[in-house]
Amino acid sequence: MNARYYTLAEARAALPQVKRYMNLIQAARTEILRLRPDALPAIERAAANGGNKEAGELVVYSRQLEQNLKAIMNMGIVVKDLDRGLLDFLGARHGREVYLCWHHGEDDIAYWHEVNAGFAGRRPIDEHVA
Repeated sequence: MNARYYTLAEARAALPQVKRYMNLIQAARTEILRLRPDALPAIERAAANGGNKEAGELVVYSRQLEQNLKAIMNMGIVVKDLDRGLLDFLGARHGREVYLCWHHGEDDIAYWHEVNAGFAGRRPIDEHVA
């Protein structure tokens, strides 16, 4: 998946759909962890012996997580930390590539950071962000 460039306006316009996807991802993740924190071994055992109820539920939530994650990535958005719901839109500031940063639970895209800075380097959006 290649990141696509977003203006701040385009990223904000895409955010409602991204929020829907991320809400579904986080719900699926919560259920997977609730059902079986050791999900992978359960899925592997189910594949070998014909399945079980917990593994069947895990498959549903695993698909939900995967489909919505792929939907975000297909939009050209960089998913940085799925557990925290952290993602970046590739944008520009002063003609340089930067990330427009959004974290699950935030209302808006209010921060940016240098491509190599990460979450700790987040700064408030200013008039120089395109």
